[in-house]
Amino acid sequence: MATPDHVSVIIPAYNEGSVIAEVVAAIRRTGAWREVIVIDDGSTDDTSERAAGAGATVLRHPYNKGNGAAVKTGIRAASGEFVLIMDGDGQHSADDALRLTARLRDYDLVVGARAPATQASGFRRLGNGLLNWLAGYLTGRPVPDLTSGFRAARRSYLREFLHLLPNGFSTPTTTTLAFIRAGYNVAFEPVEAQPRVGRSKIRIARDGVKFFLILLRVITIFSPLRIFIPLSLAAFALGVAYGGWTAATQMRIPNGAVLLLMFAVIVFLVGLVSDQISSLRMEGRE
Repeated sequence: MATPDHVSVIIPAYNEGSVIAEVVAAIRRTGAWREVIVIDDGSTDDTSERAAGAGATVLRHPYNKGNGAAVKTGIRAASGEFVLIMDGDGQHSADDALRLTARLRDYDLVVGARAPATQASGFRRLGNGLLNWLAGYLTGRPVPDLTSGFRAARRSYLREFLHLLPNGFSTPTTTTLAFIRAGYNVAFEPVEAQPRVGRSKIRIARDGVKFFLILLRVITIFSPLRIFIPLSLAAFALGVAYGGWTAATQMRIPNGAVLLLMFAVIVFLVGLVSDQISSLRMEGRE
């Protein structure tokens, strides 16, 4: 079990002055944590002052870099063997923190999986559901909550993937997929999410596409055949069907069918090369 005195709490915050003191006070009441670090990501309000007044160690970015950049700053500064990452907007219950860290005895990453009914709007629940399904297919295991920012992990393992983490809002997505594909033990612990205080910094149209692209990027790094083989098989099947139908009805093989078959072979070969590169990356990892 990861006891609180071995855990550094990391709280990225941007213009959360109205609630950050309450978040810090609540987490400090739950246990004697090694440290509580608030990363003020270039806020224009009194986030830093309120966090420091509540007893947190405050690190401040001179300008807004993004949630992921704030998390990376916290991971680099943390001194605990384990880290607990939670949002500074009041969504995460401090009482759930001990449940997450308790499971670090058997797991390397524990994600606070929110119940769908507690996740913002219906449109966002639909988007998260699609991402969870796609992540489950690509990783080969169920992923109940891909985007939850409430998570606990071994700090040394997180630092392994620090170079992969984006500066925006996709850090939870990247860390979850990276840990699963690297073969680390990942658990999902059910938690209840509270309504956030203030407005969300995430925009569906802008950040939804980024989430999807980052998901594909991470999978092509760790398990590229999950992408390339279905594409290759689809092109091959379409080429055979188109060529066979044309040959049977018109007694000729169309150029389009040949191109589809060639495309299928090229995609398959690129997938094999990518898989070899992925294997070499994992073998060279400390």
